Amino acid sequence: MIKAKSLYHLILYSIIFIVILTSSFTFIIIENAFDEFQEKIDIIKTDFSSKQKDLIQADIKKTLKFITYYHEKFKGTKSEREIQNELLNSIEKMRDKKDINDYVFIYEFNGTSIYYPVSDKNIGKNLYEFTDPTGKKVIQEVIDISRKKDGGYVQYIWYKPAIKKEALKISYALSYKPWNWTIGTGVYLDDIDKVVEKKRNEYDEKISNYILQMLSLTIMLVLYSIFIYKNATILIVNDVKEIGKYLKETQKTDTRINQNRLIFGEFKVIANFAYDAMHNIKDKNNMLKDLNSHLEEKVNEQTKELTSLIDSQKQFLKNSVHEVNTPLSIIRTNVDLLKMHTPNNKYIANIESGTKIIQYIYDDLSYLIKKDRVEYPKEYINFTEYLKARLDFFHGVATSNELFFITNIDEEIYIKFNKTELQRIVDNNISNSIKYSYAKSPIYIRLTYFNDEIVEFSVKTNSDKIAGQEKIFNDFYRENNSRGGFGLGLRIVKEICDKNLVIIKLDSNDKDTKFTYRFKINEDTTS
Repeated sequence: MIKAKSLYHLILYSIIFIVILTSSFTFIIIENAFDEFQEKIDIIKTDFSSKQKDLIQADIKKTLKFITYYHEKFKGTKSEREIQNELLNSIEKMRDKKDINDYVFIYEFNGTSIYYPVSDKNIGKNLYEFTDPTGKKVIQEVIDISRKKDGGYVQYIWYKPAIKKEALKISYALSYKPWNWTIGTGVYLDDIDKVVEKKRNEYDEKISNYILQMLSLTIMLVLYSIFIYKNATILIVNDVKEIGKYLKETQKTDTRINQNRLIFGEFKVIANFAYDAMHNIKDKNNMLKDLNSHLEEKVNEQTKELTSLIDSQKQFLKNSVHEVNTPLSIIRTNVDLLKMHTPNNKYIANIESGTKIIQYIYDDLSYLIKKDRVEYPKEYINFTEYLKARLDFFHGVATSNELFFITNIDEEIYIKFNKTELQRIVDNNISNSIKYSYAKSPIYIRLTYFNDEIVEFSVKTNSDKIAGQEKIFNDFYRENNSRGGFGLGLRIVKEICDKNLVIIKLDSNDKDTKFTYRFKINEDTTS
Protein backbone atom coordinates (compact mmCIF):
# COMPACT_ATOMS: atom_id res chain seq x y z
CA MET A 1 0.00 0.00 0.00
CA ILE A 2 1.33 3.45 -0.99
CA LYS A 3 1.76 5.81 1.97
CA ALA A 4 1.45 9.52 1.11
CA LYS A 5 3.74 11.78 3.17
CA SER A 6 1.65 14.90 2.38
CA LEU A 7 -1.51 16.00 0.58
CA TYR A 8 0.64 17.02 -2.37
CA HIS A 9 1.96 13.47 -2.65
CA LEU A 10 -1.58 12.10 -2.29
CA ILE A 11 -2.80 14.20 -5.22
CA LEU A 12 0.31 13.30 -7.24
CA TYR A 13 -0.28 9.59 -6.58
CA SER A 14 -3.93 10.05 -7.59
CA ILE A 15 -2.95 11.64 -10.90
CA ILE A 16 -0.43 8.87 -11.59
CA PHE A 17 -3.08 6.27 -10.73
CA ILE A 18 -5.58 7.93 -13.09
CA VAL A 19 -3.04 7.97 -15.93
CA ILE A 20 -2.16 4.29 -15.35
CA LEU A 21 -5.84 3.34 -15.10
CA THR A 22 -6.88 5.12 -18.29
CA SER A 23 -3.80 3.80 -20.10
CA SER A 24 -4.74 0.27 -19.04
CA PHE A 25 -8.31 0.74 -20.25
CA THR A 26 -7.03 2.17 -23.52
CA PHE A 27 -4.69 -0.77 -23.99
CA ILE A 28 -7.50 -3.27 -23.25
CA ILE A 29 -9.87 -1.51 -25.67
CA ILE A 30 -7.21 -1.39 -28.41
CA GLU A 31 -6.32 -5.04 -27.85
CA ASN A 32 -9.98 -6.10 -28.03
CA ALA A 33 -10.51 -3.99 -31.15
CA PHE A 34 -7.42 -5.56 -32.72
CA ASP A 35 -8.68 -9.06 -31.94
CA GLU A 36 -12.06 -8.14 -33.43
CA PHE A 37 -10.31 -6.75 -36.52
CA GLN A 38 -8.27 -9.93 -36.93
CA GLU A 39 -11.43 -12.05 -36.67
CA LYS A 40 -13.15 -9.93 -39.32
CA ILE A 41 -10.14 -10.15 -41.63
CA ASP A 42 -10.07 -13.95 -41.27
CA ILE A 43 -13.80 -14.11 -42.05
CA ILE A 44 -13.44 -11.79 -45.05
CA LYS A 45 -10.53 -13.83 -46.44
CA THR A 46 -12.40 -17.09 -45.91
CA ASP A 47 -15.59 -15.76 -47.53
CA PHE A 48 -13.70 -14.24 -50.45
CA SER A 49 -11.75 -17.43 -51.07
CA SER A 50 -14.94 -19.56 -50.83
CA LYS A 51 -16.84 -17.36 -53.27
CA GLN A 52 -13.99 -17.38 -55.77
CA LYS A 53 -13.73 -21.15 -55.50
CA ASP A 54 -17.46 -21.55 -56.12
CA LEU A 55 -17.32 -19.24 -59.17
CA ILE A 56 -14.40 -20.96 -60.89
CA GLN A 57 -15.81 -24.40 -60.09
CA ALA A 58 -19.16 -23.49 -61.65
CA ASP A 59 -17.39 -21.97 -64.67
CA ILE A 60 -15.32 -25.12 -65.34
CA LYS A 61 -18.29 -27.44 -64.89
CA LYS A 62 -20.26 -25.41 -67.50
CA THR A 63 -17.27 -25.49 -69.84
CA LEU A 64 -16.91 -29.25 -69.42
CA LYS A 65 -20.63 -29.76 -70.13
CA PHE A 66 -20.29 -27.66 -73.27
CA ILE A 67 -17.28 -29.70 -74.46
CA THR A 68 -19.07 -32.97 -73.73
CA TYR A 69 -22.21 -31.82 -75.55
CA TYR A 70 -20.32 -30.54 -78.61
CA HIS A 71 -18.17 -33.65 -78.86
CA GLU A 72 -21.16 -36.01 -78.61
CA LYS A 73 -23.12 -33.99 -81.17
CA PHE A 74 -20.50 -34.03 -83.94
CA LYS A 75 -18.73 -37.28 -83.15
CA GLY A 76 -18.82 -39.44 -86.24
CA THR A 77 -19.60 -36.53 -88.60
CA LYS A 78 -16.39 -34.64 -88.05
CA SER A 79 -12.86 -35.61 -87.17
CA GLU A 80 -11.65 -35.31 -83.58
CA ARG A 81 -9.21 -32.60 -84.61
CA GLU A 82 -11.97 -30.53 -86.26
CA ILE A 83 -14.20 -30.83 -83.20
CA GLN A 84 -11.33 -29.78 -80.89
CA ASN A 85 -10.42 -26.73 -83.00
CA GLU A 86 -14.05 -25.60 -83.23
CA LEU A 87 -14.45 -26.01 -79.47
CA LEU A 88 -11.32 -23.94 -78.76
CA ASN A 89 -12.53 -21.20 -81.11
CA SER A 90 -15.94 -21.20 -79.43
CA ILE A 91 -14.42 -20.97 -75.96
CA GLU A 92 -12.19 -18.10 -77.09
CA LYS A 93 -15.17 -16.16 -78.49
CA MET A 94 -17.27 -16.69 -75.35
CA ARG A 95 -14.73 -15.27 -72.87
CA ASP A 96 -14.65 -11.60 -71.81
CA LYS A 97 -11.22 -10.41 -72.87
CA LYS A 98 -11.45 -7.34 -70.64
CA ASP A 99 -11.67 -9.52 -67.52
CA ILE A 100 -8.26 -11.02 -66.77
CA ASN A 101 -9.87 -13.78 -64.70
CA ASP A 102 -12.36 -14.80 -67.45
CA TYR A 103 -10.50 -17.60 -69.18
CA VAL A 104 -9.84 -21.33 -69.14
CA PHE A 105 -6.65 -23.28 -69.74
CA ILE A 106 -6.32 -26.73 -71.27
CA TYR A 107 -3.41 -29.18 -70.93
CA GLU A 108 -2.94 -32.70 -72.10
CA PHE A 109 -2.28 -35.25 -69.37
CA ASN A 110 1.38 -35.34 -70.42
CA GLY A 111 1.70 -31.59 -69.66
CA THR A 112 1.51 -30.15 -73.19
CA SER A 113 -0.22 -26.74 -73.29
CA ILE A 114 -3.19 -26.76 -75.69
CA TYR A 115 -5.06 -23.57 -74.84
CA TYR A 116 -4.02 -20.59 -72.71
CA PRO A 117 -5.53 -17.30 -74.00
CA VAL A 118 -3.63 -14.96 -71.69
CA SER A 119 -0.31 -15.88 -73.31
CA ASP A 120 0.02 -18.11 -76.36
CA LYS A 121 3.83 -18.32 -76.44
CA ASN A 122 3.79 -21.64 -74.51
CA ILE A 123 1.11 -23.31 -76.65
CA GLY A 124 2.41 -26.71 -77.77
CA LYS A 125 5.16 -26.80 -75.12
CA ASN A 126 5.36 -29.46 -72.45
CA LEU A 127 5.16 -27.69 -69.06
CA TYR A 128 4.78 -30.77 -66.87
CA GLU A 129 7.94 -29.94 -64.86
CA PHE A 130 7.20 -26.21 -64.60
CA THR A 131 7.54 -24.85 -61.00
CA ASP A 132 6.39 -21.61 -59.34
CA PRO A 133 8.76 -19.46 -57.15
CA THR A 134 8.06 -21.74 -54.15
CA GLY A 135 9.19 -24.85 -56.05
CA LYS A 136 5.69 -26.25 -56.53
CA LYS A 137 5.15 -28.21 -59.79
CA VAL A 138 1.97 -26.34 -60.72
CA ILE A 139 1.02 -28.03 -64.03
CA GLN A 140 1.72 -31.50 -62.65
CA GLU A 141 -0.48 -30.91 -59.58
CA VAL A 142 -3.29 -29.38 -61.68
CA ILE A 143 -3.27 -32.39 -64.04
CA ASP A 144 -3.14 -34.90 -61.17
CA ILE A 145 -6.03 -33.33 -59.27
CA SER A 146 -8.15 -32.95 -62.42
CA ARG A 147 -8.08 -36.70 -62.97
CA LYS A 148 -9.93 -37.27 -59.69
CA LYS A 149 -13.68 -37.84 -59.86
CA ASP A 150 -14.70 -34.32 -58.79
CA GLY A 151 -11.50 -32.55 -59.76
CA GLY A 152 -9.99 -30.17 -57.21
CA TYR A 153 -8.21 -26.93 -56.33
CA VAL A 154 -4.53 -26.01 -56.49
CA GLN A 155 -3.09 -22.83 -54.89
CA TYR A 156 0.17 -21.43 -56.22
CA ILE A 157 2.14 -18.31 -57.21
CA TRP A 158 1.62 -17.01 -60.80
CA TYR A 159 2.58 -13.95 -62.79
CA LYS A 160 -0.21 -11.32 -62.95
CA PRO A 161 0.04 -9.00 -65.98
CA ALA A 162 -2.15 -6.29 -64.44
CA ILE A 163 0.32 -5.58 -61.65
CA LYS A 164 3.37 -6.94 -63.53
CA LYS A 165 4.46 -9.16 -60.68
CA GLU A 166 3.69 -12.53 -59.19
CA ALA A 167 0.62 -12.98 -56.98
CA LEU A 168 -1.24 -15.69 -55.13
CA LYS A 169 -3.64 -17.63 -57.35
CA ILE A 170 -6.02 -20.56 -57.04
CA SER A 171 -7.24 -22.82 -59.87
CA TYR A 172 -9.94 -25.45 -60.23
CA ALA A 173 -9.54 -28.24 -62.79
CA LEU A 174 -11.55 -31.16 -64.18
CA SER A 175 -10.53 -33.72 -66.80
CA TYR A 176 -12.17 -34.68 -70.06
CA LYS A 177 -10.86 -38.23 -70.30
CA PRO A 178 -11.92 -39.04 -73.91
CA TRP A 179 -9.25 -36.59 -75.08
CA ASN A 180 -6.93 -36.80 -71.97
CA TRP A 181 -7.53 -33.11 -71.39
CA THR A 182 -7.17 -31.16 -68.14
CA ILE A 183 -9.55 -28.16 -68.24
CA GLY A 184 -9.26 -25.49 -65.58
CA THR A 185 -9.46 -21.84 -64.72
CA GLY A 186 -7.98 -19.68 -62.03
CA VAL A 187 -8.50 -16.48 -60.11
CA TYR A 188 -6.02 -14.20 -58.39
CA LEU A 189 -6.49 -13.76 -54.62
CA ASP A 190 -4.58 -10.49 -54.19
CA ASP A 191 -7.81 -8.51 -54.59
CA ILE A 192 -8.56 -9.41 -51.00
CA ASP A 193 -5.68 -7.09 -49.98
CA LYS A 194 -7.76 -4.11 -51.09
CA VAL A 195 -10.64 -5.17 -48.89
CA VAL A 196 -8.26 -5.80 -45.98
CA GLU A 197 -6.63 -2.41 -46.46
CA LYS A 198 -10.04 -0.75 -46.36
CA LYS A 199 -10.90 -2.54 -43.13
CA ARG A 200 -7.51 -1.63 -41.68
CA ASN A 201 -8.14 2.05 -42.36
CA GLU A 202 -11.50 1.75 -40.61
CA TYR A 203 -9.77 0.03 -37.69
CA ASP A 204 -7.08 2.75 -37.47
CA GLU A 205 -9.77 5.44 -37.43
CA LYS A 206 -11.68 3.58 -34.73
CA ILE A 207 -8.56 3.21 -32.56
CA SER A 208 -7.73 6.90 -33.03
CA ASN A 209 -11.18 7.79 -31.76
CA TYR A 210 -10.75 5.51 -28.74
CA ILE A 211 -7.39 7.05 -27.89
CA LEU A 212 -8.75 10.58 -28.30
CA GLN A 213 -11.70 9.81 -26.03
CA MET A 214 -9.54 8.21 -23.34
CA LEU A 215 -7.02 11.06 -23.56
CA SER A 216 -9.83 13.58 -23.13
CA LEU A 217 -11.13 11.64 -20.12
CA THR A 218 -7.65 11.52 -18.60
CA ILE A 219 -7.16 15.25 -19.02
CA MET A 220 -10.56 15.92 -17.43
CA LEU A 221 -9.75 13.70 -14.45
CA VAL A 222 -6.33 15.27 -13.99
CA LEU A 223 -7.83 18.76 -14.13
CA TYR A 224 -10.45 17.71 -11.61
CA SER A 225 -7.71 16.37 -9.29
CA ILE A 226 -5.84 19.66 -9.58
CA PHE A 227 -9.08 21.53 -8.84
CA ILE A 228 -9.58 19.45 -5.69
CA TYR A 229 -6.00 20.09 -4.66
CA LYS A 230 -6.21 23.84 -5.23
CA ASN A 231 -9.45 24.24 -3.30
CA ALA A 232 -10.11 21.53 -0.73
CA THR A 233 -6.51 20.62 0.18
CA ILE A 234 -5.43 24.21 0.70
CA LEU A 235 -8.23 24.63 3.25
CA ILE A 236 -7.20 21.38 4.94
CA VAL A 237 -3.57 22.47 5.09
CA ASN A 238 -4.62 25.77 6.67
CA ASP A 239 -6.58 23.95 9.37
CA VAL A 240 -3.61 21.63 10.02
CA LYS A 241 -1.32 24.63 10.38
CA GLU A 242 -3.76 26.25 12.84
CA ILE A 243 -3.84 23.08 14.93
CA GLY A 244 -0.02 23.02 14.88
CA LYS A 245 0.14 26.60 16.11
CA TYR A 246 -2.39 25.81 18.80
CA LEU A 247 -0.39 22.82 20.05
CA LYS A 248 2.66 25.03 20.44
CA GLU A 249 0.55 27.61 22.31
CA THR A 250 -0.79 25.00 24.75
CA GLN A 251 2.76 24.41 25.95
CA LYS A 252 2.64 27.86 27.50
CA THR A 253 -1.09 28.37 28.17
CA ASP A 254 -3.92 26.07 29.23
CA THR A 255 -6.81 27.34 27.10
CA ARG A 256 -8.94 25.62 24.46
CA ILE A 257 -8.59 26.61 20.79
CA ASN A 258 -10.88 29.27 19.40
CA GLN A 259 -13.25 27.28 17.14
CA ASN A 260 -13.44 30.19 14.65
CA ARG A 261 -9.79 29.61 13.75
CA LEU A 262 -10.77 26.33 12.03
CA ILE A 263 -12.99 25.76 8.97
CA PHE A 264 -13.81 22.05 9.03
CA GLY A 265 -15.84 20.58 11.88
CA GLU A 266 -13.70 17.43 11.93
CA PHE A 267 -10.59 19.45 12.74
CA LYS A 268 -12.47 21.24 15.55
CA VAL A 269 -13.12 17.84 17.14
CA ILE A 270 -9.46 16.89 16.68
CA ALA A 271 -8.38 20.15 18.34
CA ASN A 272 -10.55 19.40 21.39
CA PHE A 273 -9.12 15.89 21.66
CA ALA A 274 -5.63 17.37 21.38
CA TYR A 275 -6.37 19.80 24.21
CA ASP A 276 -7.61 16.99 26.49
CA ALA A 277 -4.58 14.84 25.63
CA MET A 278 -2.11 17.66 26.25
CA HIS A 279 -3.79 18.53 29.54
CA ASN A 280 -3.58 14.90 30.76
CA ILE A 281 0.01 14.61 29.61
CA LYS A 282 0.98 17.68 31.59
CA ASP A 283 -0.61 16.31 34.75
CA LYS A 284 1.08 12.93 34.35
CA ASN A 285 4.42 14.56 33.55
CA ASN A 286 4.29 16.48 36.79
CA MET A 287 3.61 13.28 38.72
CA LEU A 288 6.39 11.42 36.94
CA LYS A 289 8.88 14.18 37.61
CA ASP A 290 8.35 13.78 41.34
CA LEU A 291 8.80 10.00 41.12
CA ASN A 292 11.75 10.11 38.76
CA SER A 293 13.67 12.63 40.82
CA HIS A 294 14.33 9.92 43.45
CA LEU A 295 13.84 6.72 41.45
CA GLU A 296 16.42 7.52 38.80
CA GLU A 297 19.17 7.99 41.34
CA LYS A 298 18.47 4.64 43.02
CA VAL A 299 18.18 2.77 39.72
CA ASN A 300 21.49 4.16 38.47
CA GLU A 301 23.18 3.27 41.73
CA GLN A 302 21.85 -0.32 41.78
CA THR A 303 22.61 -0.77 38.08
CA LYS A 304 26.23 0.21 38.59
CA GLU A 305 26.59 -2.19 41.51
CA LEU A 306 24.93 -5.05 39.61
CA THR A 307 27.03 -4.42 36.49
CA SER A 308 30.19 -4.39 38.54
CA LEU A 309 29.21 -7.61 40.30
CA ILE A 310 28.39 -9.41 37.01
CA ASP A 311 31.66 -8.24 35.44
CA SER A 312 33.57 -9.44 38.50
CA GLN A 313 31.86 -12.84 38.38
CA LYS A 314 32.59 -13.21 34.68
CA GLN A 315 36.23 -12.29 35.19
CA PHE A 316 36.53 -14.63 38.19
CA LEU A 317 35.05 -17.52 36.22
CA LYS A 318 37.29 -16.78 33.24
CA ASN A 319 40.41 -16.61 35.40
CA SER A 320 39.43 -19.74 37.34
CA VAL A 321 38.93 -21.76 34.19
CA HIS A 322 42.25 -20.53 32.86
CA GLU A 323 44.09 -21.36 36.09
CA VAL A 324 42.56 -24.85 36.31
CA ASN A 325 43.84 -25.86 32.88
CA THR A 326 47.53 -25.83 33.77
CA PRO A 327 47.46 -28.03 36.91
CA LEU A 328 44.90 -30.30 35.29
CA SER A 329 47.24 -30.91 32.36
CA ILE A 330 50.11 -31.63 34.81
CA ILE A 331 47.99 -34.11 36.77
CA ARG A 332 46.86 -35.97 33.64
CA THR A 333 50.41 -36.11 32.31
CA ASN A 334 51.74 -37.57 35.56
CA VAL A 335 48.86 -40.04 35.75
CA ASP A 336 49.80 -41.29 32.29
CA LEU A 337 53.42 -41.65 33.42
CA LEU A 338 52.38 -43.55 36.57
CA LYS A 339 50.22 -45.91 34.49
CA MET A 340 53.27 -46.73 32.36
CA HIS A 341 55.29 -47.73 35.44
CA THR A 342 52.44 -49.19 37.52
CA PRO A 343 49.67 -50.53 35.30
CA ASN A 344 46.36 -51.87 36.67
CA ASN A 345 46.65 -49.88 39.88
CA LYS A 346 43.15 -49.08 41.20
CA TYR A 347 44.31 -45.94 43.04
CA ILE A 348 45.88 -44.53 39.90
CA ALA A 349 42.71 -45.50 38.00
CA ASN A 350 40.59 -43.59 40.54
CA ILE A 351 42.86 -40.54 40.22
CA GLU A 352 42.56 -40.73 36.41
CA SER A 353 38.77 -41.02 36.71
CA GLY A 354 38.70 -37.93 38.89
CA THR A 355 40.88 -35.92 36.49
CA LYS A 356 38.59 -36.87 33.58
CA ILE A 357 35.57 -35.60 35.53
CA ILE A 358 37.44 -32.35 36.20
CA GLN A 359 38.41 -32.22 32.50
CA TYR A 360 34.74 -32.65 31.46
CA ILE A 361 33.65 -29.86 33.88
CA TYR A 362 36.48 -27.67 32.61
CA ASP A 363 35.34 -28.19 28.99
CA ASP A 364 31.78 -27.23 29.95
CA LEU A 365 32.91 -24.01 31.67
CA SER A 366 35.29 -23.16 28.84
CA TYR A 367 32.49 -23.56 26.25
CA LEU A 368 30.13 -21.50 28.43
CA ILE A 369 32.62 -18.61 28.52
CA LYS A 370 33.48 -18.68 24.81
CA LYS A 371 30.15 -19.60 23.16
CA ASP A 372 28.96 -15.99 22.61
CA ARG A 373 32.20 -14.71 21.12
CA VAL A 374 33.61 -17.67 19.21
CA GLU A 375 32.28 -19.15 16.00
CA TYR A 376 31.87 -22.92 15.79
CA PRO A 377 32.04 -23.89 12.08
CA LYS A 378 30.62 -27.21 10.92
CA GLU A 379 32.49 -30.08 9.31
CA TYR A 380 31.72 -33.66 8.35
CA ILE A 381 32.41 -35.85 11.41
CA ASN A 382 32.60 -39.62 11.59
CA PHE A 383 30.08 -39.85 14.42
CA THR A 384 30.76 -43.58 14.85
CA GLU A 385 34.51 -43.19 15.50
CA TYR A 386 34.00 -40.02 17.55
CA LEU A 387 31.47 -41.68 19.90
CA LYS A 388 33.73 -44.70 20.38
CA ALA A 389 36.62 -42.36 21.30
CA ARG A 390 34.52 -40.56 23.93
CA LEU A 391 33.40 -43.90 25.38
CA ASP A 392 37.09 -44.88 25.69
CA PHE A 393 37.66 -41.58 27.51
CA PHE A 394 34.87 -42.29 30.03
CA HIS A 395 35.56 -46.04 30.32
CA GLY A 396 37.79 -45.65 33.39
CA VAL A 397 35.29 -43.30 35.04
CA ALA A 398 32.49 -45.83 34.53
CA THR A 399 34.64 -48.71 35.78
CA SER A 400 35.60 -46.84 38.97
CA ASN A 401 31.86 -46.32 39.61
CA GLU A 402 31.17 -50.06 39.07
CA LEU A 403 29.31 -49.38 35.79
CA PHE A 404 29.79 -50.71 32.26
CA PHE A 405 28.73 -49.71 28.73
CA ILE A 406 26.54 -51.78 26.39
CA THR A 407 26.75 -50.29 22.90
CA ASN A 408 24.80 -50.59 19.65
CA ILE A 409 26.71 -48.37 17.23
CA ASP A 410 26.31 -48.53 13.44
CA GLU A 411 29.45 -48.23 11.35
CA GLU A 412 30.39 -45.24 9.15
CA ILE A 413 27.79 -42.73 10.33
CA TYR A 414 28.69 -39.20 9.28
CA ILE A 415 26.98 -35.90 10.17
CA LYS A 416 27.74 -32.26 9.47
CA PHE A 417 28.33 -30.69 12.88
CA ASN A 418 30.84 -28.76 14.95
CA LYS A 419 33.15 -31.11 16.85
CA THR A 420 33.29 -28.98 20.04
CA GLU A 421 29.51 -28.73 20.24
CA LEU A 422 29.09 -32.44 19.50
CA GLN A 423 31.53 -33.20 22.37
CA ARG A 424 29.40 -31.16 24.79
CA ILE A 425 26.29 -33.18 23.85
CA VAL A 426 28.02 -36.57 24.04
CA ASP A 427 30.14 -35.87 27.17
CA ASN A 428 27.27 -34.39 29.20
CA ASN A 429 25.01 -37.34 28.48
CA ILE A 430 27.69 -39.97 29.23
CA SER A 431 28.79 -38.12 32.37
CA ASN A 432 25.20 -37.81 33.65
CA SER A 433 24.56 -41.50 32.91
CA ILE A 434 27.57 -42.40 35.08
CA LYS A 435 26.53 -39.94 37.78
CA TYR A 436 22.89 -41.09 38.17
CA SER A 437 22.95 -44.84 37.26
CA TYR A 438 22.40 -47.50 39.90
CA ALA A 439 25.62 -49.25 40.97
CA LYS A 440 26.71 -52.29 38.95
CA SER A 441 24.14 -51.52 36.22
CA PRO A 442 24.68 -51.19 32.46
CA ILE A 443 24.61 -47.94 30.48
CA TYR A 444 23.07 -48.43 27.01
CA ILE A 445 24.65 -46.35 24.26
CA ARG A 446 22.98 -46.48 20.84
CA LEU A 447 23.85 -44.75 17.52
CA THR A 448 21.94 -45.67 14.37
CA TYR A 449 20.11 -44.27 11.35
CA PHE A 450 16.53 -43.21 12.11
CA ASN A 451 15.86 -42.74 8.37
CA ASP A 452 17.74 -41.57 5.26
CA GLU A 453 18.09 -38.01 6.61
CA ILE A 454 18.25 -38.41 10.41
CA VAL A 455 20.72 -40.06 12.81
CA GLU A 456 19.53 -41.07 16.30
CA PHE A 457 21.86 -41.04 19.36
CA SER A 458 20.49 -42.28 22.71
CA VAL A 459 21.74 -42.92 26.26
CA LYS A 460 19.67 -45.17 28.55
CA THR A 461 20.33 -45.82 32.27
CA ASN A 462 18.82 -47.74 35.16
CA SER A 463 18.15 -44.84 37.53
CA ASP A 464 15.52 -42.99 39.53
CA LYS A 465 12.65 -41.34 37.68
CA ILE A 466 13.28 -37.68 36.80
CA ALA A 467 10.58 -35.77 38.67
CA GLY A 468 11.05 -32.34 37.10
CA GLN A 469 11.31 -33.32 33.43
CA GLU A 470 10.08 -29.89 32.30
CA LYS A 471 12.90 -28.23 34.34
CA ILE A 472 15.77 -30.59 33.58
CA PHE A 473 17.24 -28.29 30.89
CA ASN A 474 17.02 -25.09 32.98
CA ASP A 475 20.07 -23.18 34.27
CA PHE A 476 21.51 -24.54 37.56
CA TYR A 477 18.76 -27.14 37.94
CA ARG A 478 19.85 -30.41 39.60
CA GLU A 479 17.52 -33.38 40.09
CA ASN A 480 19.65 -34.68 43.00
CA ASN A 481 21.76 -32.16 44.95
CA SER A 482 23.68 -34.94 46.67
CA ARG A 483 25.29 -36.05 43.38
CA GLY A 484 27.18 -32.78 42.78
CA GLY A 485 27.53 -30.79 39.57
CA PHE A 486 26.62 -27.21 38.64
CA GLY A 487 23.36 -27.86 36.82
CA LEU A 488 24.76 -26.31 33.61
CA GLY A 489 25.49 -29.36 31.44
CA LEU A 490 22.01 -30.07 30.10
CA ARG A 491 21.36 -26.35 29.67
CA ILE A 492 24.41 -26.18 27.39
CA VAL A 493 23.18 -29.28 25.55
CA LYS A 494 19.74 -27.67 25.06
CA GLU A 495 21.22 -24.45 23.64
CA ILE A 496 23.42 -26.38 21.18
CA CYS A 497 20.51 -28.59 20.08
CA ASP A 498 18.17 -25.62 19.59
CA LYS A 499 20.80 -23.77 17.53
CA ASN A 500 21.42 -26.80 15.30
CA LEU A 501 17.78 -28.01 15.09
CA VAL A 502 18.53 -31.24 16.93
CA ILE A 503 15.36 -32.87 18.32
CA ILE A 504 15.54 -33.93 22.01
CA LYS A 505 13.30 -36.61 23.51
CA LEU A 506 13.29 -37.56 27.23
CA ASP A 507 11.61 -40.73 28.57
CA SER A 508 11.85 -41.37 32.32
CA ASN A 509 9.96 -43.84 34.51
CA ASP A 510 10.50 -45.87 37.69
CA LYS A 511 12.76 -48.38 35.90
CA ASP A 512 14.96 -46.40 33.54
CA THR A 513 15.68 -43.01 31.95
CA LYS A 514 16.47 -42.47 28.26
CA PHE A 515 17.74 -39.31 26.49
CA THR A 516 17.35 -39.43 22.67
CA TYR A 517 18.82 -36.95 20.18
CA ARG A 518 17.96 -36.84 16.47
CA PHE A 519 20.52 -35.13 14.22
CA LYS A 520 19.87 -34.18 10.61
CA ILE A 521 22.78 -35.55 8.58
CA ASN A 522 23.22 -32.38 6.47
CA GLU A 523 21.49 -29.76 8.61
CA ASP A 524 22.10 -26.17 7.48
CA THR A 525 20.71 -23.86 10.17
CA THR A 526 21.33 -20.75 8.08
CA SER A 527 18.37 -21.67 5.87
